[in-house]
Formats: sequence, C-alpha cells, structure tokens
Amino acid sequence: MEITPQVADAVARSGIADGLCVVYVPHTTAAVCINENADPDVRADVEAFLARLIPEQAGFAHREGNSDSHIKSILTGPSVTLLVDGSRPLLGRWQGVYLCEFDGPRTREVWVKVLNARQG
Repeated sequence: MEITPQVADAVARSGIADGLCVVYVPHTTAAVCINENADPDVRADVEAFLARLIPEQAGFAHREGNSDSHIKSILTGPSVTLLVDGSRPLLGRWQGVYLCEFDGPRTREVWVKVLNARQG
C-alpha cells in the first residue's frame, strides 16, 4: 500500500525544513520499502516474485503458519530513511514509499520520525 502522501504530510507537519525522515513499521510480518510508483505492474511483479521465492506452504516449523511473512519482512526491512529538503521528503521521479503487508489484512502502525539537520 502506498503511504507516500501520509509520509509527506508528517514531514510537513514536523516543521523541519532540512533533515532526515525515518519511516518505520514495528511489526515482524510487515515492512517498508521504496519502490516504483508509476507502473502498478512493478508492485505486482515484486509480490509475485516474493511469493515464488518464499512460498507460504514451504514446510516451515513455526506453528502460527506465517514464517513466509517473517522471512519476507526480514528481506524487505522494517524501515527506510529519506532526505528532507524544503519540508518535503526527497524521492526520485518514479519513487514512492510503501507499506508491505505480508500477513494480513491486519491493523498496522507506521511510525515517522523527522530529524532536524540543523542544530540550535
């Protein structure tokens, strides 16, 4: 799910013009990534590839049955860091920030922390 507008809003509300923005998901079966934002086929391709690479029913020992989701989360990562300039997160022309849900649907939190590059 694309969360770029929510991240941009959090950066704007922070009042910080120049710094860093950390986007973090505190869940072990979800992740955050930066991906292409123009062609939805890329998102579908990534999802399909991860499903082939780490199938849900691969004989994992975890009793809850979602080891594939944990592994996908580990590979994708719980956070991304963005540069902030002019009170906006800097992204490339085709980039967007995404919450990756590997074990849902579930209610998820995304934490955004904006750090000021200027001291004082």
